[in-house]
Amino acid sequence: MFAIIQAVGWPIWPLILASVIAVALIIERSITLRRSRIVPPGLLDKVLNDLRQIGPSGEMVERVAAHSPLGRVLAAGLRNVHSPREVMKESIEETGRAVVHDLERFLTTLGTIAAISPLMGLLGTIIGMIDIFASQGVSGANPAQLAQGISIALYTTGLGLIIAIPAMIFWRHFRALIDSFVIDMEQQAIKLVEVAHGERRA
Repeated sequence: MFAIIQAVGWPIWPLILASVIAVALIIERSITLRRSRIVPPGLLDKVLNDLRQIGPSGEMVERVAAHSPLGRVLAAGLRNVHSPREVMKESIEETGRAVVHDLERFLTTLGTIAAISPLMGLLGTIIGMIDIFASQGVSGANPAQLAQGISIALYTTGLGLIIAIPAMIFWRHFRALIDSFVIDMEQQAIKLVEVAHGERRA
């Protein structure tokens, strides 16, 4: 690895930085976006049970809000459980948008890395080609400069693709995962609204 860095020179450093950031974001999002943490099973049933037994007390609402992102959405509905259906629904939607924004944190950065890594590799290729042409002198080619130009061109292009492909795969995976969480939270929130207003049984 050190030999590659030495052979390529400065054009490889932005790619190494991008790879480190991408790996850190993938690990962080993989830990954070776990279904059991975002939409824990059984939470809605417990909330509905507490709602029937003790009602939407302040302590109960705060406990639900601190439980998980789904809990935040449900707690927004519980705070307005005695309000008209539309008011309760709007409060849930407002909180839901904030929750989704939190879930999407760092995804823009990961997507940007996936998009620009091949471009940074292409920049390295151009720099390598410049070195190759610069190695052609009046007295002939400079072998050391020619070899360095080829190294820069090949290594940066390859590294750019190596970074971009996993970053794009994980970006699309996390987007799909968040979409499934949003659908799940919407369904559970609708159920809470309908049960709270007597439109359906749990």
